[in-house]
Amino acid sequence: MQQETKGYVHLYVGDGKGKTTAAVGLAVRALGQGKRVLFCQFLKGRETGEVGPLRQLGAQVLRAKHGAKFTFQMSPQELEEARAQHRLCLSEAAGLIRAGGLDLVVLDEIVDAVNARLIAPEELSSLIQSRPPHLEIVLSGRNPHPDIVALSDYHTEFVCRAHPYQKGVAAREGVEF
Repeated sequence: MQQETKGYVHLYVGDGKGKTTAAVGLAVRALGQGKRVLFCQFLKGRETGEVGPLRQLGAQVLRAKHGAKFTFQMSPQELEEARAQHRLCLSEAAGLIRAGGLDLVVLDEIVDAVNARLIAPEELSSLIQSRPPHLEIVLSGRNPHPDIVALSDYHTEFVCRAHPYQKGVAAREGVEF
C-alpha cells in the first residue's frame, strides 16, 4: 500500500473533555515521527500543562494573548483587544504555514474563537483552503460553523456523559489544564 501524502483536516468538537488532549496526542505522535509541528492555542488565558512539553519535543507554539476573563465577561474594549490578539495569532500561524516546512498545525480552540467572533469564519476557511496540500491541520472547539464542517475530513465529536465539574469540582492542574 502506498503512503498517503495528502494532508487532511481534523475537526475535534463537542461538549466533552478530550479535544485538546487528542490534538496534543496527535502532535506528540507527529513529533515522534520527525514531523514539524505548529501548535496554536486560542482562548486560553493561563499557561496550560501541554505547552512546555510540546516545546521540549520540538513543536513551535503560538498562543493568542488572552486575559483571565471569558469573552462574555469582557467590556467592549477588552473584547476588541482580544479580537486583535487572536487575529494576530492566526496571522502569525498563516505566515508560518505559507513559509513552508510544517507537517502538522493544531489550532486549539479555534472553533470557539470563531464562535466568540474573535476570528471570522471566512478567515479560518481561507487558511484551510490555502494550506499546502501535504499539511495536516487540527481544529478544536464546540459548535463548528457549517463551512468549517464542510472542509473537514475527520469529524470527531466528544460527548460529555459525566464530569467532576458537574459536582462543583474546579478544573484541575495536570488534568484539565
